[in-house]
Amino acid sequence: MSAFSNGDVFVGETLGTAALILLGGGVCAAVTLKKSKAMNAGWLAITFGWGFAVLIAAYMTGAKSGAHLNPAVTIALAVKSGDWSQVPLYIGSQLLGAIIGAVLVWLTYLGQFQANKEPTLGIFSTGPEIRNPIQNVITEVIGTFVLCMAILTLGTTKGLDSSGMGTLIVALTVVGIGLSLGGPTGYAINPARDLGPRIVHALLPIPNKGSSDWSYAWVPVVGPILGGLAAGGVYNALF
Repeated sequence: MSAFSNGDVFVGETLGTAALILLGGGVCAAVTLKKSKAMNAGWLAITFGWGFAVLIAAYMTGAKSGAHLNPAVTIALAVKSGDWSQVPLYIGSQLLGAIIGAVLVWLTYLGQFQANKEPTLGIFSTGPEIRNPIQNVITEVIGTFVLCMAILTLGTTKGLDSSGMGTLIVALTVVGIGLSLGGPTGYAINPARDLGPRIVHALLPIPNKGSSDWSYAWVPVVGPILGGLAAGGVYNALF
């Protein structure tokens, strides 16, 4: 992480995470809101939309900050390297970017939000199909572990991490996690991705928006952090 200056980290992670949430939250809005041409496009559209969001955001800012875009990834990389010096800067920038991205989703679909008659938290943040906090945390730990291990092990395949193909593989990993492991909780696998937009949902004047479900909000924060810690520890033990 020390290869990037503090200024580059702030700009890259803020811009990249904003792009991630704009495009990822954007597909959720497109599928969910009435008067959207993509309404009811379904889970495949959401999973591929988030995968493309990761791809675009990572290509956009990889040279600037390494494009972590996710506190769990930052933590996993810190465990791997032993360097925690820039972790607060990365995480703070990611949270700011997620907030900005969520506001941009709202502005993009402003007319649809103003005509809204249904709860909208699912556009901004995740929620479980079966509310069982321990089970939900385990699901998030497993999904995040898969993501972080995929990222940490890119360097073990010669040339893959520097060819540009690594970014594509990470994006496809996100699609795969969504398809395979996303059903129970909506696969936050990223604390900033969930918490930043949840804050925005709570603050925005969206008609009929419903609850921001703060009683669940700790799950998509704690689960991914534990998954990132576990991935970093397993990587160091095995590789």
